[in-house]
Amino acid sequence: AKHALDNAALGEKELALLHRLHDGLEAGTPIRAQLLTEGEEHLVRGYRFLSQKPVVVVANIDESQLGADNPAPELAAYAEEHALALVPLCGAVELDLARMDAADAELFMADLGIEESGRDRLIREAYHALRLISFFTVGEDECRAWTLTAGCNAVAAAEKIHSDIARGFIRAEVVGFDVLKAEGSWNAAKTKGLLRLEGKEYPVRDGDAISFRFSV
Repeated sequence: AKHALDNAALGEKELALLHRLHDGLEAGTPIRAQLLTEGEEHLVRGYRFLSQKPVVVVANIDESQLGADNPAPELAAYAEEHALALVPLCGAVELDLARMDAADAELFMADLGIEESGRDRLIREAYHALRLISFFTVGEDECRAWTLTAGCNAVAAAEKIHSDIARGFIRAEVVGFDVLKAEGSWNAAKTKGLLRLEGKEYPVRDGDAISFRFSV
């Protein structure tokens, strides 16, 4: 009986939320802009509403507009009104950059007066819109990036790599990627005492480099 009552109460909450979302949509406010709590998002996740999906606006501009303060004013106004990220890029320039090696691409961007490719900006904004972060694992032969939902803890990050690591989790050795890059290697950062020991509930940050201690 209690289970039935709980389901009924949940159904009433869901129905009330759907009515609220409907009213917002009628007023021209997409669901993504209606500031749902985590619990409310969970309630309506199964519906997969189109206007709940995150959006990034991309403006394909002319090469001459690269570096301008506001190269696409109409799209910028739309994005600001709807609280959306705007990424101006030049498709022709991006195609040229994709065909170059890293050194040539850096010189080409310097000539154009830009510090970052449109592709990299788009990836960053897409990650932000999807509430995703990246963390790194560092080994002797490779440094690998892993994608994780923002706010997840160290055990969830360990699970991304292998369930055995999550199951036998002991501690996580953590250092920021910028620190790791500046020191040149994991061992150099460790020698200087720059690694932190974190527990299961540590909220993984974007750019963390992590080595997991575990036992199974």
